[in-house]
Amino acid sequence: MNLNGKTVLVCDCEKTMAIDGKALAKACGSSDSGISTQLCRGQLETFETAAKGQSNVLVACTQEAPLFLEVAEVLGDEAAELSFVNIREKAGWCRQKAGKASTDLTAKMAALLAEAALDIEGATSVVLNSSGTLLILGVDEAALEAADKLADHLSVTVVLNARTEVHPPAVMAVPVFSGQVTKASGHMGAFEVAFEGFAPATPSARSGLTFDANSRAGTTECDLILDLRGGAALFTAPDKLDGYFNPDPGNPALVLAALLELTDMVGEFEKPRYVDYDAGLCAHSRSNVVGCNRCIDICPTGAIAPAGDSVAFDPYICAGCGSCAVVCPTGAARYALPGGDSLFERLRTLLSSYRAAGGKAPRLLVHDADWGDELISVMARSGGGLPDNMIPFAVNSATQLGLEFLLAAGAYGAERVAVLLPPGKADETVGLGEAMALADTVFEGLGYGGGRSTIIDETDPAKVEARLHGFPDLPGMPDGAFIAMGRKRSVMALALHHLHDHAPTPVDTLALADGAPFGAVEVDVAGCTLCLACVGACPTGALRDNPDKPQLSFAEEACVQCGLCRNTCPEKVITLAPRLSFLDSARSHQTVKEEEPFECIRCGKEFGTKSTIDKMMAKLEGHSMFADGKSLERLKMCDNCRVVALTEEDVNPLTFGDRPKTRTTDDYLREREELRQKAAADMKAKGLTPPDEGDGG
Repeated sequence: MNLNGKTVLVCDCEKTMAIDGKALAKACGSSDSGISTQLCRGQLETFETAAKGQSNVLVACTQEAPLFLEVAEVLGDEAAELSFVNIREKAGWCRQKAGKASTDLTAKMAALLAEAALDIEGATSVVLNSSGTLLILGVDEAALEAADKLADHLSVTVVLNARTEVHPPAVMAVPVFSGQVTKASGHMGAFEVAFEGFAPATPSARSGLTFDANSRAGTTECDLILDLRGGAALFTAPDKLDGYFNPDPGNPALVLAALLELTDMVGEFEKPRYVDYDAGLCAHSRSNVVGCNRCIDICPTGAIAPAGDSVAFDPYICAGCGSCAVVCPTGAARYALPGGDSLFERLRTLLSSYRAAGGKAPRLLVHDADWGDELISVMARSGGGLPDNMIPFAVNSATQLGLEFLLAAGAYGAERVAVLLPPGKADETVGLGEAMALADTVFEGLGYGGGRSTIIDETDPAKVEARLHGFPDLPGMPDGAFIAMGRKRSVMALALHHLHDHAPTPVDTLALADGAPFGAVEVDVAGCTLCLACVGACPTGALRDNPDKPQLSFAEEACVQCGLCRNTCPEKVITLAPRLSFLDSARSHQTVKEEEPFECIRCGKEFGTKSTIDKMMAKLEGHSMFADGKSLERLKMCDNCRVVALTEEDVNPLTFGDRPKTRTTDDYLREREELRQKAAADMKAKGLTPPDEGDGG
């Protein structure tokens, strides 16, 4: 078979799979129905021939991938580019008999092959550098024992916060200090740890380690940290931070696993840049007025921080859960693994191929490539496998799915979306849960019915299998073929319009709960002065002015209900109305308020608006600086005429009045003598003798 320019090799794994070769070939649009039985052993020559004669080969087997890669390596430059897909555990090993397959099962296999044949855009990456500088934190001999095991592989330093007496090692192979951690920050290759009471071990210790009495505070840098203190970790979400190991010191198996992993952590390590961030779309704040903090509040690792009007993402700390992209209302934060529009291209290909092959009522099982793949494999090997119409869809993180994915899945025909959640992810489901609730509100409001998405957090394969097979049937969904492109809002708009066009009970508007990323901005027109502060604050362009006249317009489809316009409005005349509108008017800007420009009373030049001038005059009327009336009239003039009016009212508006006469010492002496003589005359008039005459002076 050939798909997307790739030769596809399918094997029924010694006839243990429920597979119909002819039906599968037809579903894939191929006349070649050849299905191997033992491609990795007796029919290995079939693989060699394809790998040598073709440029791209897709092998429907992942278990024996190392063998096929080894054969390709022997072929050298003549070998084709190889890729692999698992249709055995995900489809062929199921409750149906080997050699037979239902139409839904065949359609699922065809869909998995079509998806695997796509050319997926890769993600960008960042590089973490580790030179092997390791800091071990501990409280007893366990830290020294760990240091002894790692000293030949890494540059180790031990800092003890000793709670008990620690026996000194016979050979001090690594530096040992005492100290209490006060702060820790950074990431693998650039950790910083601050201490108080920091002091080196003394060499003369006899029965127990002692430390220099002259302790001090200080900071150390390291590439890696092994924390064996027990208790609270140094970082939030410690299991998600590369380079930081925090095993339970009472569990030798976990400690040993950490030591083994640490021995290989020297060199350069590529890490995906999980989030593509567009600061221009961010609704965090404008002019120090905060609108949205959703990504900051939900990030489990603290990788997001305020940065002026936008936020800053630290790709070295980001663990790739995707929660920020899920809750971001504007799409400024976008999950970038895989890159571009590949996620929705995979989704569309998977569901459209399933439908085209005759499959009915497709259900989507979203899972990660680690826990999810393992659980699916256990169900296939030990149980009845997945239902025929349950199509597995692997993603990097099961919590990366947002509202746009759920809506697009429904618009592409998925009857249900089940998310298989790995253990330890319970704290990352807030965004996913909110997205599922909002998607159900939309589906119910349009008449499709709710309950179309669910989280499965069971760890018992038998219970998971029972839930997957026990889902009740739901009404069908529309079979969309649109191409989902662009960021979050664009994808949601495409999906919503398709869902509305095919809705059992289409409505014009749908009421939503507070906090929903859709809605209207309601303006008290009478109180609005058209200052347009809201336009400057709006991050999405939902509010817009008109350069030719005083006018405010609003496009509801672009509004994300961030509240920046409401918080910025000086007149406090804006309120938010969460809702989802399917009207054509919501897709374009509608005039909210407009006025004719105010004309200068002197020259007729247009400036400002009448409501703005009237409000300003009402506030300033009675102010001492505007008591003469002329000052108020000048407020009705343009900037040029105000200056002219000032000069006409006062020929010399910049003068200071008469210059003061210069005064000298003689002036002061003369004035003093005049005052003395006046006082003497007053005393004589009263029959009194002035002082200077009474003493003969």
